[in-house]
Amino acid sequence: MSVPREDGLNSNRNEGADNLNPAENSDYELMHIFNIMLEYFGPRGWWPGETIFEVCVGAILTQSVSWKNVMKAIGNLKKAGLLEFDDMYMASDEVIEQCIIPAMYYRMKTKKLKAFLRHVAEKHNGHLVKMFTRDRDSLRKELLGIYGIGPETADSIILYAAQKPIFVVDTYTKRIFSRLGIFKEEVTYDQMQDYFMKRLYPDVPLYNEYHALLTGIGNRFCSIKKPKCIECPLNEKCNYLV
Repeated sequence: MSVPREDGLNSNRNEGADNLNPAENSDYELMHIFNIMLEYFGPRGWWPGETIFEVCVGAILTQSVSWKNVMKAIGNLKKAGLLEFDDMYMASDEVIEQCIIPAMYYRMKTKKLKAFLRHVAEKHNGHLVKMFTRDRDSLRKELLGIYGIGPETADSIILYAAQKPIFVVDTYTKRIFSRLGIFKEEVTYDQMQDYFMKRLYPDVPLYNEYHALLTGIGNRFCSIKKPKCIECPLNEKCNYLV
């Protein structure tokens, strides 16, 4: 089912629409791709996290690193008793850095975590639930104003922690849909997100599962240098076969 967005999320995104292939612009095509992936993987239960705070931390730590490394860092934080907002807020940078070494760029990511913590403490008295009562677009604007939080991180927090419908795109999304012939290499984050949100029903579980399935395809089959095209469940639709 194709429905319009309920608001004007980045309504000027249509600029540069020539980075999309109009021949593939159909909600049926997107759901067909979704169903192929779902049949192969089954529900993926993404995003891992026991609390909304843990999900936020994971979204920041996963920048430029594999989820396997993030899980090691999350495990260290958990052992150190730092996966509660107040505990991490009070912890020194050095203690956090030691815990998140597996996530790489640990000093920079500690600064990002601290910036996020300070913002929530100062603007929302340390209550993420209060912060997440904001409407989606206002929340996105607020998150993007925090040091170290870009569009993908902000949208991951909005979808997985705040449980608001926004489609998260990443390098896997671009690579897979470029190889499928739907996006051009020059496509932007906003154009990709707009493409999905114009064609898919604005539903948190659907957006969640779609992103998780694309991550599965990217991890297992659609690598940069040595894609496993023959084994990929999307190979019959792909223009990239090697």
